Amino acid sequence: MTTDIPPGRGLEPLMNIEELAEYLGVPVTTIYDWRVAGRGPCAIRVGRSLKFAACDVRDWLAHHREESPGHRPADRS
Repeated sequence: MTTDIPPGRGLEPLMNIEELAEYLGVPVTTIYDWRVAGRGPCAIRVGRSLKFAACDVRDWLAHHREESPGHRPADRS
């Protein structure tokens, strides 16, 4: 199998659930709770493990960013 990845460019960085929880400053159980409720960032299942692409985490965070201080995003009540 060959890939056409240009030199100096790798694949999208992935983090495991513990790394995501640490990055967000929440317990791992919160990430699992968000997933059950359909509210967390999208994951990639690799075998029995969940991996989270950095681009998906960035998109999820941007979607949850306040429109202005103290105001929820426009599409969330």
